[in-house]
Amino acid sequence: MTTALITGSTAGIGAAFARRLAADGHNLVLVARDTKRLGEQATELHDRHGIEAEVLTADLATDDGIETVTARLGDRKNPVDLLINNAGFGNKGRFLDVSMADELKMLKVHCEAVLRLTSAAAEAMQERGRGGVVNVASVAAFLPRGTYGASKAWVVQFTQGVARDLEGSGVRLMALCPGFVRTEFHERAGMGMDNIPGWMWLDADKLVAAALSDLARGKSVSIPDPRYKALMGLVKVAPRGLLGGVSSRTGRKYGPQ
Repeated sequence: MTTALITGSTAGIGAAFARRLAADGHNLVLVARDTKRLGEQATELHDRHGIEAEVLTADLATDDGIETVTARLGDRKNPVDLLINNAGFGNKGRFLDVSMADELKMLKVHCEAVLRLTSAAAEAMQERGRGGVVNVASVAAFLPRGTYGASKAWVVQFTQGVARDLEGSGVRLMALCPGFVRTEFHERAGMGMDNIPGWMWLDADKLVAAALSDLARGKSVSIPDPRYKALMGLVKVAPRGLLGGVSSRTGRKYGPQ
């Protein structure tokens, strides 16, 4: 049986990955900050699917947390075959409204942790000649929209670059770029989302199914829904100045309230 490690596993997209991978027969390493929730999740997935679910409490906004997870990814005796870098969050407020400490914390989780965990996983996977890494980004990566979008743009560019560097090694890398997904993400950030049209919301379980299919097909970037693929196609041809204005107004309308 293969093993998948999922960061931010207890809620949202991470929990959806855990459910799907457990149902497919993968053993899991579940990573999050809340030990109690991790234990409950591990027990439920073990009892329902008969898989082994290891619990790893770690805060990826800290060096200690990152080092804990990189050490597990580097364990050659208990290898990880699939890494899902899903942990992330959003800050409430526009630039200069958010403290520098919170901005740096976001970059630590979205960029430094992704870099270090991907490196640890890919090195071990390359030695075995197989493995996969999914780095969860966002369609915000393609829009000029503050620190969150900039950090996710880094995730996309980083993942595509590493995917090219490791081509032919047996290690696949993919940046997953969802739109609005019904999770705890916006609630935790204090974002008012009541005005978002219903058609823009995605189901986490369907998103994960599409993402895993794209990974199996060797894609380096996955936008797992036809609606958002169409929107991002329009983004590619729209003037950058127009995009900046629309993105800013949309952020004020649909973002933190």
